[in-house]
Order: sequence, then structure tokens, then C-alpha cells
Amino acid sequence: MKRDLLYAHEGTVRARHLEQQTEQAWCLTLVTNSVVAWTTEYYGLAVDSMRATGRSVDDEVLAHISPAHSENINFFGSIDVDIEGELAQLGPTGYRPLRVRDTLF
Repeated sequence: MKRDLLYAHEGTVRARHLEQQTEQAWCLTLVTNSVVAWTTEYYGLAVDSMRATGRSVDDEVLAHISPAHSENINFFGSIDVDIEGELAQLGPTGYRPLRVRDTLF
């Protein structure tokens, strides 16, 4: 995933000075950790939601799921966000609603 996140700079660190290279590396680490944390949190919410509806989610299967993937990330362009609209969608727990669809399990 780090490689995908760094792709905007064609996979290279372009800064000339060590301090700037270190800053770029730390920014990449921060973004990567943010994506993993967000994905982990919503995976937990999804599993809890599925189990609450009576669906069986085997812990053995969950042990093989990694939040370090990048299919849910837009790497190109910009994203326009309607802040008020997004805040209006938050549930009582402060999370956005899950997108529910049929899954393999």
C-alpha cells in the first residue's frame, strides 16, 4: 500500500536534502497508518453488524484479513466533500453508515 500511496511521485522520494526526505517518509507513514486504522475500525464495525444480524463470521477467516489494502483509496485527482452532508449522515455512534451488500460469508 505504501508503494501505491507514493505513486503520485512515481514511487520516488524527490527531496534533495535528508531532512526533507525524512519529512516525506514520515508523511507517507502517517497516511499509511491512517488508512490502516480507518479500514481496521470499519472492518470491526462491519463484522459486529453482520454478527448482530445473525450472520456467522468465523474468527479463523478474520485472522487472514488485512486492513493494508488499497482498493478503497482514490489515488488520483481530488475529492470534493460536502462536509455538512457528510456530518448529517453520521449515526448516533459518530460513524458513517456501512454499505451493506451480500458477501462471501
